[in-house]
Amino acid sequence: MTSALKFITCGSVDDGKSTLIGRLLVDTKAVLQDHLAGVQRQGETDLALLTDGLSAEREQGITIDVAFRYFNTEARKFIIGDTPGHEQYTRNMVTAASNADAAVVLVDATKLDWQDPHLHLLPQTRRHSLLLKLLRVPSVVFAINKLDAVQNAQVAFQNIQAALAKFAQEAGISVQAWVPLSALKGWNVVESQANWCGYNGPSLLQILENLPSTPADSNLDMSFPVQWVEKFHETNVTHRGRRVFWGRVATGTLRVGQSVKVFPSGQIALVAQVLSDTRQEKTNITGQSAGLVLDREVDVSRGDWILAADSDMEGQRQIDATVAWMDEAPLLAGRLYWALHGHRWVKAKVQRIVHRLNINTLVEEEATELPANSVGQITLTFQEPLIALPFAKSRVLGALILVDTASHKTSGAVLVN
Repeated sequence: MTSALKFITCGSVDDGKSTLIGRLLVDTKAVLQDHLAGVQRQGETDLALLTDGLSAEREQGITIDVAFRYFNTEARKFIIGDTPGHEQYTRNMVTAASNADAAVVLVDATKLDWQDPHLHLLPQTRRHSLLLKLLRVPSVVFAINKLDAVQNAQVAFQNIQAALAKFAQEAGISVQAWVPLSALKGWNVVESQANWCGYNGPSLLQILENLPSTPADSNLDMSFPVQWVEKFHETNVTHRGRRVFWGRVATGTLRVGQSVKVFPSGQIALVAQVLSDTRQEKTNITGQSAGLVLDREVDVSRGDWILAADSDMEGQRQIDATVAWMDEAPLLAGRLYWALHGHRWVKAKVQRIVHRLNINTLVEEEATELPANSVGQITLTFQEPLIALPFAKSRVLGALILVDTASHKTSGAVLVN
């Protein structure tokens, strides 16, 4: 079976994201009868309630937090993230998209002037699509929803698809597929609807079954962020009484016998053992959680990085980066934040704001601040060096978050240029 696909649904408010996931779960028989009975409203099934589990979500009829659901078909396993469409919850969408293999951007045909060949897309559709590009989500699918509710579904699909294609080309977004559908009625969701809207392609599920999973960054030098240090007693023969360093291999391949160096101390050692997440001894691990034992005692703590000894990765005290700002308080030059990179915390100062991206025109504009839910370019300086690569090379080494030093809120998602 092909590896599991992690994908999210995103887009503007009330575009039908939760309903779509509910339809996928029901039509693939991934919902138990008693669960299905619990989402009946006035004799009809409210599909959105299968993912909107918070009481506030059910009361207001909106998605607030990210809800993950799991299902599988004969061809593949899936992990779905239902993300909120409201602008104020953009930070939750960014969190879910940061490690997704694919994204389905829903577009509500009823909210657009679908009869106009030059129609304008909703701002949140554009914002979410741009964030997917910035976050390097490998596969993007545009699903044009609620076409059952317009007078001429074929004209609506053609005009909206043309508007999306123009926007994607201007923004440099690579699109895997365009699909018309009705999440409420199930058209083109699991089973394809022949010649509906002039479309004779695969259903959304059939598209998802054939999308690639994100490969590990195995072509880079080995890097390993230490998340947890486990001390074994001297009587433990298996681990020779030494500490086991647990984490997830970020780039490259971790091998037994490999010469490694610890960042930031610079100490050199050899990898004596490599353990899987089930504590089974392995000769090498790529892109997975692992534990490693070194051939001698060295000072390693949570937040340190273990790197290939011959790696040319060096600590950086200043980076140019793209930031998706998520705090209600605007980003201002000169402010101090905590930066979290891997499991390492350091103080970071916003040296300058280079520009802000206008999501409507895609023009880079001069700016002295970045308000909530805006995207811009900034320069950051760090109190201590970080091992950072461009995000285009590594989604792990090229990403960090900024946290407010007073409120401890996650304020921004930062992607290294």
